[in-house]
Amino acid sequence: MSRFKRPNKTNSLAGFRSEQTEPTVPNGLLKAARKSGQLNLSGRGLTEVPQNVYRINVDPPEEAKQNVSFGESDRWWEQSDLTKLLLSSNQLTELSDDIRLLPGLTTLDLHDNKLSSLPSAIGELQELQQLRVNHNQLTTLPAEVCTMKNLRCLTLQQNLLDSLPEELGILENLTELDLSNNNLKGLPSSLGQLTSLQKLSLCHNKLSCLPDSLAQLRSVKLLDCSNNQLTDVPSGLSEMPALEQLNLRHNKLRLLPKLSAPMLKELYVGNNQIELLETEHLACLTAISLLELRDNKIKTLPEQITLMNTLTRLDLTNNDISTLPASLSLLPNLNVLLLEGNPLRGIRRDILTKGTNELLKYLRGRIKEEPERAEEGSTAMTLPSQATVNVHSIKTLKSLLYSEKQASDIPDELFDGAADQGVTTVNFSKNQLTSIPSRLVELQSSVSDINLGFNRISCCSPDICKLLQLMHIDFGNNQLSDLPPEMKNLTKLRSITLKYNRFKSFPEVLCQIISLETVLLGNNQVGEVDPCRLQQLVHLTTLDLSNNDLLNIPPELGLCTTLRCLSLEGNPFRTPRAAIVAKGTDALLEYLRSRIPT
Repeated sequence: MSRFKRPNKTNSLAGFRSEQTEPTVPNGLLKAARKSGQLNLSGRGLTEVPQNVYRINVDPPEEAKQNVSFGESDRWWEQSDLTKLLLSSNQLTELSDDIRLLPGLTTLDLHDNKLSSLPSAIGELQELQQLRVNHNQLTTLPAEVCTMKNLRCLTLQQNLLDSLPEELGILENLTELDLSNNNLKGLPSSLGQLTSLQKLSLCHNKLSCLPDSLAQLRSVKLLDCSNNQLTDVPSGLSEMPALEQLNLRHNKLRLLPKLSAPMLKELYVGNNQIELLETEHLACLTAISLLELRDNKIKTLPEQITLMNTLTRLDLTNNDISTLPASLSLLPNLNVLLLEGNPLRGIRRDILTKGTNELLKYLRGRIKEEPERAEEGSTAMTLPSQATVNVHSIKTLKSLLYSEKQASDIPDELFDGAADQGVTTVNFSKNQLTSIPSRLVELQSSVSDINLGFNRISCCSPDICKLLQLMHIDFGNNQLSDLPPEMKNLTKLRSITLKYNRFKSFPEVLCQIISLETVLLGNNQVGEVDPCRLQQLVHLTTLDLSNNDLLNIPPELGLCTTLRCLSLEGNPFRTPRAAIVAKGTDALLEYLRSRIPT
C-alpha cells in the first residue's frame, strides 16, 4: 500500500510548493484593510503586487464564496475603498496596469524598490494625494502622473531621472516636490505654474542653470539647489515673496546672489567660489537670520555688514579673511560667529578661542566713539551726557545701548536721547535691573528687538506686551518663573530666549503666539511639555529644552514636524536613549513618531 501512496504524496508536495511561489497576502490583512481602507505591505520581500491586492475592492473575499454567515461587523459588502497602500522596501520591479482597480487611493508609497518605470494607468488614480517613488530606478516619469490634479506630495529622490515632462505644471495642488539625487540637467519651464508649491528640493543633480519661471513660485518657503553646477541664479528668486530658506551650497557661484526676497531668513552659500561680498547684495537681505558663507574665498567683510541687523548666525569658516571690521560687533542680534580656518591677523588666538561673545566684546573695544559736535552757529541742543548716551548708535544704527554697566536702573537721559529717533534695537543686558524699565513703552512704535539678558528680573511687566512691533526678546539669565498672559498680543514675535531662569513648566502663553519660530528654554526646571499645544506653533523651527527636569518625552512631540532643531540634552529621561538624541533632530522626531500608540 505504501508504494501506491508514495506518488500521491510526492504530487501533493509538488502542488504545495508551486502554490508557495505565488505572492500572497494573508486573508486577515485583507479583511482588516476592507474595514480600515489601509493596507501596509512594506518590507515583505514582494517581487510583484499580488492580484488579490489589486482586486481587494472588486472580488468578494474567500469567506463569501464558502457561504459563511456574517455577523454585523463582518459584512464584506459594506467594505471601505482602499485609500492607503504602502508597498515600500520590497523587491518590486514593475507595477501592473491593474493599479487602476484602486481608484480610491489617496496615498501610494512605493519607495525603496527596484522600479524602472511606472505604468500609464497610474494616471487613473485621480484621488491620489501622496505618491512616493523615491529610492527606485526610474529613468522617466510618465506624463500621466501629471494628470493627477489632487496630488499634493510627489517624492522622486534617488532615481535615475535625466528629464521631466513639460506637463508637470498641471499639478496645481502640489505642495511638496522632491527631485533630489537624480541626473537632471534641466527643468521644464512649466515648473513655475506650481503655484501651491511650498517645498522644492533640487539638490544633487547636474543643473547648470535654473528656469526664470521659478520667480512665479509665490508659495515656496524652502528651496534647496545645493550640490549642482550653478554659476548664477535668476534674479527672479527675489520675487518669491514666501521664500524663507534657500540652500545653494556646493555650486560654482562667484558672487553672493542679490536676493531681496522679503521673508528670506536662512541663506546657505557654503562651498562655492565667492571672493567678494558686495554691499548692495548684503543690504537687500533685510530679514536674514542665518548666513552661511563657509568654504569660499572671501578676503574682506564690508563695513556695511552692520545693515544686516536681524543676523543671528554668521558662518565664515575656511575663507581667506585676514581682518575683521570692528563694526561687526554692532550687529544687535549676532550670537554665533564662526571664523575657524581664516588667516586672521591682529586678534590674539586666545580671544578667538573664547567664543563669539568675547570676540564681539573685543571688537567693540576697538570702536572709537566720536562725540557729536554741533555745527558752528547751530542752536541744536546737545544731549545731557555724552558719556552716557551713545549718539552714534541711536541716530545711525537705531540702537539704544546701555549694556555691562552693572546699573540698577536706566538713566532718563538715555530715553530722552532716543525720543523720536525710530529706535529698533534695545540692549540693556548685563546690568542689575530687577524690573523692566517702564519707559520702554515710549519706544512702542518702532522697537523690534530687546535684550534684557543677564539681569535680576523676577517679574515680567505686562507693559512690555504693548510693544507690538517686537520680533525678538532676550530674557536669558534672569529670575523669571512666569510670563504675563498679555504676551499673546505680540503677534510679530519670532524668537524668545528664556534660558537660565526659573520656569517649572513651558509658559502657556507662548503657545498662543503663532508667529514664534525660536524658543530657547534651556537650563530651567521644566518638568513637562504638552506636545498638542506645541503643535499649534506652526512656524516653530528651534526648540531648546536642554538641561531641564523632563522625566518623560511624549512621543507626540514627534508630530511637531516643523522643528529643525530640538535640543533635549541634559534631562533625566530614560527614553529616548542618548544614542538616539545624539543622531540629531530628524532622527529623534522619527523615533518619537514611531512610539506613538496606534
